[in-house]
Amino acid sequence: MMTSTRSKKLTRSRKEAIDCYVFMSPAIIGLLVFTLGPILFSAYISFTDYDILSTPVWVGLQNYVELFQDKFFWHSMKITFIYAGVSVPLGLVVALLLAMLLNQTLKGIYLFRVIYYLPAVISGVAVALLWKWVFNPEFGLLNWFLGLFGIQGPAWIFSEQWALPSLILMSLWSVGGSMLIYLAGLQGIPTELYEAAEIDGANRFRKFLSVTIPMLSPVIFFNLVMGIIGSIQVFTEGYVMTAGGPNNSTLFAVLYLYRQAFNYFSMGYASAFAWVLFLVILLLTLLVFRSSPMWVFYEEQKGGKKSKARGKTA
Repeated sequence: MMTSTRSKKLTRSRKEAIDCYVFMSPAIIGLLVFTLGPILFSAYISFTDYDILSTPVWVGLQNYVELFQDKFFWHSMKITFIYAGVSVPLGLVVALLLAMLLNQTLKGIYLFRVIYYLPAVISGVAVALLWKWVFNPEFGLLNWFLGLFGIQGPAWIFSEQWALPSLILMSLWSVGGSMLIYLAGLQGIPTELYEAAEIDGANRFRKFLSVTIPMLSPVIFFNLVMGIIGSIQVFTEGYVMTAGGPNNSTLFAVLYLYRQAFNYFSMGYASAFAWVLFLVILLLTLLVFRSSPMWVFYEEQKGGKKSKARGKTA
């Protein structure tokens, strides 16, 4: 009798385990086939000469050696770092200013929040085509607007000098996502802190520096990390709007990687490029994390101690 009951329990337990594995299997198979598998395969072919049509030939570190001797690799990295170095801080500042404006208690403020966030919902090729029209030097919206004030606008994305600044300006289109996170952070700051600062005689600017910025530092940290990762991987704007030109002035790293992979079918070389780019993003992210104890503060922090001390007690 006891044997029969235990058998039933084991059967029920085994059935639950099978159900669990069945429900988990789509996610596990998807991870292995579409994520982990391609990652491992790209790591392998980065050490080979592979053109998709023929069998990969092992070449060791040759792709990496050629990559670091390729002047277009260094040029594309330079363009990418300039883009990231300007667009990320600019986006952080503009998103914070918009969030502070939209944090006011005004009539119809919810409508304005929706309007400012709406561009972040639309992205990709459609936005690139829209901005291609905006930057058109002959019938674009931007030069038409400048013409109202008697200003002759530049050729924007058709100019070697203005193409990259144009794409940096365009990056502000997507600040709505960061703005929304800032707005949530602003609304989470206790009003008691502002009241205490007012009692101490702080003006609005001083409250901004001593209360708002420190309390928002975790949000700034998050937006900074996401901004770095996203800006290093910029691709659509350069591919759709300028094709890397004029004269390679917008040849972003991922765009050059794409050319190597799908224009020249140098899959091994492109994979080596992808892994180097991954290591660059990883290094930059680790540097930001490493610097965070010096400038990131949290609400539960007491006595002015920095997050390093808090991290030890967490």
